[in-house]
Order: sequence, then C-alpha cells, then structure tokens
Amino acid sequence: MPGPAFGGYTPAHLVHVDASRWPGVAIVPDNRILRHRAAAAESRFAEACANAGIVLDPEAPGGSDLTVENEELFLRLADSGWLGLAEGYMAGEWRSRDLVASLVGLLDCGFAPRGRFRSGSPRGVTAGGYVGGELPGDLVRNFSGDGMSAFGARFSSGVPTTVRTSVPSFVRGAGRGSEPSSHFVDITTLAPPVAVERADLGQAQQRAAEALLDAARVRRGTDLVEFPCGGGTVALAAARRGATVDCLTADPDLAGTVRELLDRDADGGRVHVTVTENPIPTRLEWMGTYDALVSVEKLEVLGASGRSTYLRALEQMLVPGGYAALQSVVATDGMRRAGRDALAVARAYIWPALEHITMEDLHRAVDRTTELRIVAEVHFAPHYESTLRLQRELFRANERRAAADGFDVVFRRLWDYQLALMEAMFRLGWLDAVQVTATSRRPLHR
Repeated sequence: MPGPAFGGYTPAHLVHVDASRWPGVAIVPDNRILRHRAAAAESRFAEACANAGIVLDPEAPGGSDLTVENEELFLRLADSGWLGLAEGYMAGEWRSRDLVASLVGLLDCGFAPRGRFRSGSPRGVTAGGYVGGELPGDLVRNFSGDGMSAFGARFSSGVPTTVRTSVPSFVRGAGRGSEPSSHFVDITTLAPPVAVERADLGQAQQRAAEALLDAARVRRGTDLVEFPCGGGTVALAAARRGATVDCLTADPDLAGTVRELLDRDADGGRVHVTVTENPIPTRLEWMGTYDALVSVEKLEVLGASGRSTYLRALEQMLVPGGYAALQSVVATDGMRRAGRDALAVARAYIWPALEHITMEDLHRAVDRTTELRIVAEVHFAPHYESTLRLQRELFRANERRAAADGFDVVFRRLWDYQLALMEAMFRLGWLDAVQVTATSRRPLHR
C-alpha cells in the first residue's frame, strides 16, 4: 500500500488504523511545503464545491451536502490530489449524505486538488502489471446479487436497438491490397432498465452471463474456456447448457472458492478449474484449444502490455472459426482528465494495471494484435450504473457481515468509495459497459 512521500504523522483520530496495512491512510503526509500548499488545496476544494452546487455550510437550509471532519484532508489533497481525497474518505475525514452526487459534482467541474502541482502520478501510484489476483470470495458475496458475481448486470427491462455500423479497420495495410479499410459491426444498445430493486440483481447478473454465452455460441457439446476465471457464474451457466468448461486462474484462493461452488451444483462436474503458474499462460504452458472463450471484466485490469499478451493468448486458444465473447468497462469519448486522476485510488489499492480504453482502442488492439475481428457489440451502460447502485446498497446492508469476514472499516470505506466513483462516472457518461463478440477475420473455406 502507498505511504507518505516525505514523512508524516498519525493524528488522534487514526490511532486505531493499522499503519502496516494502511500507511497511506494512517500516516498523514506533512512537511513545510505541504503545509503551505494545504491552504491553497482547501481554497480549491471550497471553490469546486461551490461550482458543483455542493453545500458545505451545516447552517444552510437543509444542512450540508458534504462535511469535512478533519483538516488533515487538505494535506492529503495537497500531497496526492484525487488519491488524497479517496484516502481522506477512507480515514473518515469527510463524509457526504449523497456520495455519488458529490463525486459527480467534483468530477464534472474538473476539480484539480493539486492545482499546478498535479502533473505526474500521485504519490505511491505507479503503473503496475496484472498478477492474476482476484477479488476475495468473502468480499464478493457481500455485494453481489447471487453471492458469487462481481460483474455488471443486464436487467430484463430495457429494449434493445441494433444498428449495423461500418467501423474502421486498424490492420496495418488496410485499404491497400486484400484488407478492407472498414468492416461492419452489429451494435446493440439497451435502453435503461425500469424500477429495478436489490432483489433483481442476482437474476440480472445471471442474464448477463447467459448473454455472454449466447454471443460465444455456447451450446451442448461446446468446449469452452473461461479465461481468466471469474466467480463461477458464467462457468456454471455454460455447464447447465451441456458445455464442457475449463476455468483458468492464477489465483489459488479463487480456484478454491469456485471449486466449492461447483461441488454444490449438479452440473459442476462439467467444469474443471486449473491454477496456472502465470496469469496469462504461454502456448507452452497451456496447449488447450476451444470452440469458444469468454471473460468478464478482465481487459480493463490487464494494462497495455498485459492486454496485448492476453489477446494473443486468446487467439491461440480458439479453434479456427471459434468465438470469443468479452464483457468490459470502457471509456467513452467524454472521459476527462479528472476521471482518470480519480481512478488512482483503484490502481493504488485494488487493480494496479487498471486502464479503461475506448472502443476505438479496443478495435485497434484486436485488429493489430490478432487475426480476429470484433463483429458485434452490446452496450448497456444504464444497466451497469444500476448494478453499481444496488451493489453499494447490498454492501452497506451487509456491513456487519463484511466486518466479521475480516474487512476492517478502512477497507469497507474504500469499497464503498470505489463503487460510488464508478457509478458517478457512468452517470456522467464517461464510462460504458459492453459485451463484444470476436471471431476469425477471414471466413473459413470448407
């Protein structure tokens, strides 16, 4: 975990925080320069709140929207910007009666906590690589609808609209010779869901899994690989269709959790979980080939180099003419610098290689890295926004159980904050959720 760059101190309100586990929270950064910058950070924060319509005055009619409990927050803002804002929330140094609305306001007004000192990565955050670690099963069961799914859902309401669209081809040499300069993609957009409740989440996550399997043409007799392995939902859904499934993961704890779920299901015997030495095994390490491949929300946690390696491995695992279906959260053209800065907390504490690329960049990566091509997209951003809202509600409702599972108050605030941050960026239209289907670029000749 990241810690202060130039020393610091532990104030009285943080003596209960384990500094060995949470150095960036327990130890407030402090030095003469930061003290000077903290006054400017406080001024920028107040100005941003005013511009966003966030009320700070507790004496205002209706009370305050956001309350600063400890002035150490401004040292954090001066030191590490948006990461400092998140760590201040994790430390309990500020609170909001509507966290998502407050984050929407700060993001939308372009809040830059460090002002002209904002260049470069925040303290303690460096570009990391994907190491194969997954979310703990005990965490997932406290915010998921079915107890094992961490991914975005597709609710039953929401009418689909499909348009066949010409998109650019990014193959080198496209337009010169045999490669066309563009190709057609079936792009489907789901209308927003209507009147969804917490009780709907589990079934909606199951629906997202089934849609992914439909996109990959999974049916009885299909040889399928889920790579990397998720929480078990997709694999079990495929097994119930009569497919044979391999789940590959580099996380032994996740493998154990999924195997326990499989043991309790009559179709679990059709699923085989394998722990690989490397998160993305080479061709020498894993020789299997499959009719279909699925993955759920892995592309965004791989980083640029990991994403290219993953796409090459994906292509090698598919038989000619096979289908890959991938669910991912992507950036829209509306994504701003404030949003990328705000995601520093996720890179610092959860996913070191987190990077949301645009759909254009995803097409470019697939075209230039593989002989595959994306042929269909299904966009369901409003459904994902509703998923995040319901996941936050569930996590808060299960807070005592999460504490009993070993997740301390700092972690619980971290998880609440990152769910709220993602919801805020979906609400602003900066993020989108998509299921893409890819298959061989050149048709098979029989």
